[in-house]
Amino acid sequence: MRLLFLGDIVGKPGVQACVAMVPGLRDELQTDLVIVNAENSADGSGLTVKQFQKLAANGIDAFTMGDHIYRKREIIPVLEKDSRIVKPANYPATAPGKTFALVETASGIQVAIVSLMGRVYMRPVDCPFAAVDRVLAEIPENVKVRFVDLHAEATSDKQLLGRYLDGRVSAALGTHTHVPTADARILPGGTAFMCDVGMSGAYESIIGREIDPVMQTTLTFTPTFFHVASKDVRLCGAVIDIDPETGKATSIERFERSWSENA
Repeated sequence: MRLLFLGDIVGKPGVQACVAMVPGLRDELQTDLVIVNAENSADGSGLTVKQFQKLAANGIDAFTMGDHIYRKREIIPVLEKDSRIVKPANYPATAPGKTFALVETASGIQVAIVSLMGRVYMRPVDCPFAAVDRVLAEIPENVKVRFVDLHAEATSDKQLLGRYLDGRVSAALGTHTHVPTADARILPGGTAFMCDVGMSGAYESIIGREIDPVMQTTLTFTPTFFHVASKDVRLCGAVIDIDPETGKATSIERFERSWSENA
């Protein structure tokens, strides 16, 4: 089976690009499943119910989130009830949301989806290693295809988690930094890995925000509004081929595609 994962959707440009391009990409790439990290969709921070519904209606099968998961409180009932979206599994048990999602492809292949938060340069969270052990034990054994979003700041954090999960999941792909890395590979145990797949948003920016206000605040310490940028919009992520019988990845390729509203 083939899986397309798209990195952090940033603001309106990222949402528009996904809605416009994903239906065609499913056919072009012959993907069985599309997963996105959607935590920055709502003006750069959070996800609204309307955005969730629009993305789901346009080819997105499942959603991961991250540290901005609760910025739009309206999404909490969706997190609690909808089986297609997950919270970071190492958030407290009392935090709203599910620790893993189970979705099914059109051909009947079940796929488990998990999200983990890193701990280096991030807000305090529970141990991701212990959390993923617990969650993987809860996933039915017959579900061979297992995907993990590593939402973390430090490459070392992600590499450690990737090695820890090697041979236990089909793919462990990083998000959060919004900058794609050049290390896509299959680890020895058959797990597809990449430190960061990049963002789906405007690349004429500072990680998705307009350059000038970020520069002004950096140089002068005077506060400004970091508005979402809108130029040079791209979808970035990775395409992974997986053997559904074993759950092992057979290939991974970095994905990038430009989008223009006027195209």
